[in-house]
Amino acid sequence: MRVLVATVVHHPEDARILHRQITALVERGHQIVYAAPFAARGVTPRRGVEGVELPRAAGRDRRAALRAAGRLLAEAGPNVDVVLLHDPELLLTLPGVTRRWRRAGRAPVTVWDVHEDTAAALVMKRWVPGGLRPPLRLGLRAAERLAERHVRLLLAEDEYQARFRRVHPVVPNFATVPPGPPEPPGDDRVVYLGHLSRERGVLDVVEMARLLGPAVRVEVIGEANADVRGALAQAHQEGVLRWYGFLPNDLALARLSGALAGLSLLHDQPNYRHSRPTKVVEYMAHGVPVVTTPTPLASELVERHGCGLVVPYGDPAAAAQAVRRLQADPGLRERAAGRGREAALSGMNWRVRAAEFVALLEGWVKEADAGGQAPADSAPVTGPVLAG
Repeated sequence: MRVLVATVVHHPEDARILHRQITALVERGHQIVYAAPFAARGVTPRRGVEGVELPRAAGRDRRAALRAAGRLLAEAGPNVDVVLLHDPELLLTLPGVTRRWRRAGRAPVTVWDVHEDTAAALVMKRWVPGGLRPPLRLGLRAAERLAERHVRLLLAEDEYQARFRRVHPVVPNFATVPPGPPEPPGDDRVVYLGHLSRERGVLDVVEMARLLGPAVRVEVIGEANADVRGALAQAHQEGVLRWYGFLPNDLALARLSGALAGLSLLHDQPNYRHSRPTKVVEYMAHGVPVVTTPTPLASELVERHGCGLVVPYGDPAAAAQAVRRLQADPGLRERAAGRGREAALSGMNWRVRAAEFVALLEGWVKEADAGGQAPADSAPVTGPVLAG
């Protein structure tokens, strides 16, 4: 297949998009065109992937990014088998785009990969005025149900099914479990991996690091929202913690090995109540004990598998106490690490699910071809193409 993967919101090195889905397709021998904001994020396409530059959509005005994405989709669609969209915003381009496809005489299989509870996520968008949030939530729910009538849907969580009238396949945010035995958890370093925001508990991580003092090194890996960047930079400068900023997925995951604990201090937000934090599964896969707040899916994982400790929301002192407990009890942290690794290996390993994801797209293309669509040609994608 020839697959066009598009995002104007996510980082081009996003783990789900690049390191799971695109990698799985490339390994199966499919040809990938990856349209993303490479320049805005300061990265280049990976080898084996044809990169196409798009503007980044950020903040309130996303029109330029959507116009550019719409032009690309309209021109490239007839030349690919699958268009895989990763932003709900890109659905807004489809009415005009599909008209262009009909005039060209061929439409690709269009798939929306549903990463989050879009309406619930609005609560955390500081650029959305408070008075607009309730009507926007209603509008988004209606748009989601409309979308499922016109495009294929992949869901990242089983819990997302309730938002839609039909049943859609689920491609979970599982981790790629590293081969071989993991490094045993140490006693002097904890890690936070992921995007950094108030709602994700980054200021709690900073306060927890101050409470722990020099006995435990706190490492923070990820891109930070503007309103917490100053606090992180100051804590880094003072030596309270080590902030690496954004690291490519492979380098970020390498920092997990041998850590005393992995942190997930999400706040109680609607968007987190139905989502399994990917970082928790990554910690488990790398044999790292988990310290998490009681978001339902994270706490259920930790308590069911005995792979860490659950602390209250917004309580840095409790998080520091949990880290000290793991530090003082080698048996506890080794049992937690082993149980988490085993659970990830047996039931949350992307290596197992990757083939199912690829087979879904292949099946949809075969179904579309059987319905009379012309085969894809190999015409190049129009746009600023980057070497990959």
